[in-house]
Parts: sequence; C-alpha cells; structure tokens
Amino acid sequence: MITIISSTNRPGSTTFKVAQYYHKRMQQMGAEAGLLSLMQLPPNLLETDLFGKRSEAFKPIQDIITQTDKFLFVIPEYNGSFPGVLKVFIDACDFPESFYEKKAALVGVSSGKYGNIRGIDHFTGVCHYINLHVMPLKLHIANIKTELDENGNFFKEDTLRFTDEQIEKFIAF
Repeated sequence: MITIISSTNRPGSTTFKVAQYYHKRMQQMGAEAGLLSLMQLPPNLLETDLFGKRSEAFKPIQDIITQTDKFLFVIPEYNGSFPGVLKVFIDACDFPESFYEKKAALVGVSSGKYGNIRGIDHFTGVCHYINLHVMPLKLHIANIKTELDENGNFFKEDTLRFTDEQIEKFIAF
C-alpha cells in the first residue's frame, strides 16, 4: 500500500492540495493509495507519543504507517527546510519498524523559485537514517501558487509530464 503524506499541519495548505492531486492520479493509474495529512495528528503529540509512549489518538495513524510499504511525502518549504511537525511525526512513529526497509518518493513545494530543494535534501538525510529507501527522482515544484488551477489540478504541460513520470516510476519502485 502507498500512503501519501501531506507533510504540514497548516490549515488550508497548498501542500494538501498537491497531496490530493497525487492521490487522485495514483488511483487513476491503478495504484492502491491512501492519504494522510499531518493535520490529523493529535494536538498534544509532543506530550503523548514520544519517548516510547503511545496514545489512543495516535494508534490509528501508527496502524496506517505500519501497513504502508511506500510513502510519498509532499513537503513544503519552512524556513529553508522541512516542517518541524514532519520530524515530530517521524519521531512519534514506532522505531525502527515504521519505515525500516520501506520506500519513499519526495515532492518539494514552495512559493519561491527553488521548490524546497534544501528541505528535500535535509529530509533525505532523515530517510537514510531510518533506512527508508528514497527513489532517486525527486520533484521540486516552485511557485506552487501558479501551478494549480481552481480545482486543485496541475495544468502546466511540464509539471503534468514530470508528476506523471514520478508517479509511474514510484508505482514500479
């Protein structure tokens, strides 16, 4: 199973719209895919689910992570890197079995012109540490506010081509 993770807890985020787009395209391509937004995390995660503790609120999320073979992370740029909530989420998951020997694809998004290149590199280091195998084709979608139409779909020819290529390769990965 593939789980697409919208890697921010920001309400109404463009990151979630991109994750929804990937979810829809994967299903259209015949892949079994689920969608997890970090908006779904328990609000007191720092107090309830770190350092070996497990809350009832996080258990369904942990079950999704345990059942997932492949993760596609859509990661917005936060202060030149990735959101802290993504790191807290990784830290809250059971270690090492949540991600060990599983696979991942990474998509960076930003309102600037670099598509979160640095944040994707930083998160790749975290993935390597937890032995999560990262697909070499990583996308960096810059100026994200100009990339989606009013229905949350990509419409620019090159972005459509690159996202479809990444999805196809990830399904086969």
